[in-house]
Amino acid sequence: MKKHYFLKLVPPRPSFATDMNPDERTIMMQHVGYWTGLMQQGVAIVFGPVLDPAGVYGIGVVAVDDEGQLKKVIECDPAVQLNRYEYWLMAQAVYKN
Repeated sequence: MKKHYFLKLVPPRPSFATDMNPDERTIMMQHVGYWTGLMQQGVAIVFGPVLDPAGVYGIGVVAVDDEGQLKKVIECDPAVQLNRYEYWLMAQAVYKN
């Protein structure tokens, strides 16, 4: 049975979404492509930016076999060159496939 994790992608600064430089933007576009691939594989359930007034950050929910697989998902994400992840195991995930 798959385990579901909630992930928060914490940017390097609160203004990151509005003032990233061209190199940072390139990495973040690679990040979007990576997560789109995870969604196509059935690993990512949902992902995207959250427009928090205190600073935009990213979220994702994934379905994986274990925490080891989750850590591999995180370490392969191009965004970890700039950002850091926080994550929590979900007690239950209800969603429509």
